Amino acid sequence: MKVEVVLAWPRRFQAVTLELPDGATVAEAIARSGLDTAGTIGAAVHGVRAAPTQPLRDGDRVELLRPLLADPKEQRRRRAGRK
Repeated sequence: MKVEVVLAWPRRFQAVTLELPDGATVAEAIARSGLDTAGTIGAAVHGVRAAPTQPLRDGDRVELLRPLLADPKEQRRRRAGRK
């Protein structure tokens, strides 16, 4: 099966397409991708948080998650306060 592993930053990204055996997990895909996982806090499959043991299906997109730089609620409060 084919899966894609993606690591994104604000202005660039890295994507690796892998051919994995059926039943491969999120953790196996990340390990085989060769991407630098330093600073990541987890993974998602098609935007939904995923456990490392979650099995993958053909065509899945595994996204490596980074910590938020700012709290979204606080950012909204600041924008609303300026108006």
